[in-house]
Amino acid sequence: MRHILSILLQNESGALARVASMFASRGFNIESLSVAPTTNEAVSRLTLVVMGDEAMIAQVSKQLGKLIDVVAIADRTAVDHIARELAIIKLRIPAHAIDSVTRLTSRYGVEVLDGSPEHYTLQLTGEGRDVDDFLVALPEEVRVLTIARSGPVVVARGMESLEDLAGA
Repeated sequence: MRHILSILLQNESGALARVASMFASRGFNIESLSVAPTTNEAVSRLTLVVMGDEAMIAQVSKQLGKLIDVVAIADRTAVDHIARELAIIKLRIPAHAIDSVTRLTSRYGVEVLDGSPEHYTLQLTGEGRDVDDFLVALPEEVRVLTIARSGPVVVARGMESLEDLAGA
């Protein structure tokens, strides 16, 4: 099963490397990793997506909790949460397909970042399946040249926050 872990991590040199090393040393694969500052400049939020059963996720969480840099951990998979992903997609679009791609961009709420003739760079923000659905919906003659995806970033719905769990 796919699990999304939110982690507050001390914003110190080597902290992220220690987390990644812990996964590598135990043979766990990270499907997606996103890290960014929080309102507390001493702490960063790390969002990890990993595949595994409940026992494996429990082991990962326990091992992460032993790392001195980890402030708080929460598995957001089973709780009501909001997840969003950013994708920047560069396409080669033949002239006859521009209208159909324009309709798709409108339907999916895609922003055109660069619309030069035959090459478009698009930005799509949504759930991962929204990005996947958009890519599948593209006309056959459209060629995806490049895609850069952030992986999901997640927060719990309602009042709960990871910072509350950390006492930050």
